[in-house]
Amino acid sequence: MLCFHTSEQALHAPESEFFRGQRVPCFENPSRARFVEDALRAAGHPLRPPGVDSRAVLSQVHAPRYLDFLRTAWAQWLALDGANAAVQPFPSVWPVRTLRSDVEPANFIARLGLYSMDNGSPLAAGTWAAAKAAADAAASAAQALQAGERAAFCATRPPGHHAGPDFMGGYCFINNAAVCAQALRHGGAARVAVLDVDYHHGNGTQAIFYDRADVLFCSIHGDPRTEYPFYLGHADETGAAAGQGFNLNLPLPARAGVADWFAALEQALARIARHGADALVVSLGLDTFAGDPISTFQLQTPDFTRLGQRLARAGLPTAFILEGGYAAAELGCNAAAVLAGFEL
Repeated sequence: MLCFHTSEQALHAPESEFFRGQRVPCFENPSRARFVEDALRAAGHPLRPPGVDSRAVLSQVHAPRYLDFLRTAWAQWLALDGANAAVQPFPSVWPVRTLRSDVEPANFIARLGLYSMDNGSPLAAGTWAAAKAAADAAASAAQALQAGERAAFCATRPPGHHAGPDFMGGYCFINNAAVCAQALRHGGAARVAVLDVDYHHGNGTQAIFYDRADVLFCSIHGDPRTEYPFYLGHADETGAAAGQGFNLNLPLPARAGVADWFAALEQALARIARHGADALVVSLGLDTFAGDPISTFQLQTPDFTRLGQRLARAGLPTAFILEGGYAAAELGCNAAAVLAGFEL
């Protein structure tokens, strides 16, 4: 399978994050992509850098002022104090209910809060370069499908499905799956389906396409009553305006078993078939693995092969976008298992 990777991913390497109220080393780190790249090479998949500039699509997916902030955030942080080069900025205030979000504050930390849904997406000097390169890979995958490839895989980071129209969160800055879907639409696909199989709901992708009928969003994830991102992902969220009926959430309880997970997958694929999609974008979160340190589903490596086989039977040109998965050593094996199943 054609696989894209980026050298820029290593530039996004923040040292710490906040997890359950404690400052800990980042779960989302450059080793994740390296494990995947090594497993793909071992399986004989060619890796190439992206060849498409995603800028034209980015402004269709994200608000311009958010992109401007993200592109310049680290320079703004250093402009406050040169010593900030050794300090990670974290937001500490957010424009929640009754507060205004239309006026951009002059204070940097306040701006960071304006464009963040949590304090779990730490910035680093190379964050923009890494995120932009991952978006370029997503656009390159779309172009490959349009050129006749059956499938393409983006072995990139940082992930993207929690990034919304004008906010970052959950380690995500640019929504790569949304970039790929939008690029497919621009390339002539009348209808696109996005299937998110990450343990955590793709709230950003849902928000981007919630009022649209041309992009169907389906997600299988942990119940938001107990699992991040908590405030979106319920079954009664079915779309709005023209998008009514084009959003399908299939939340499952923590520690859900393999049979229940695959039953939800069948529901999602049946809805995708009814959508009449010309192409499929898979937000391939691999944190559904039983050994993942921050998730509780029960899939084992052979189940990822089964997932790939079932996705292949959908018969659609398919772009795989790497999302979560934090059992880093097993991440590569599980990614390669999906691709092996798809190509059987």
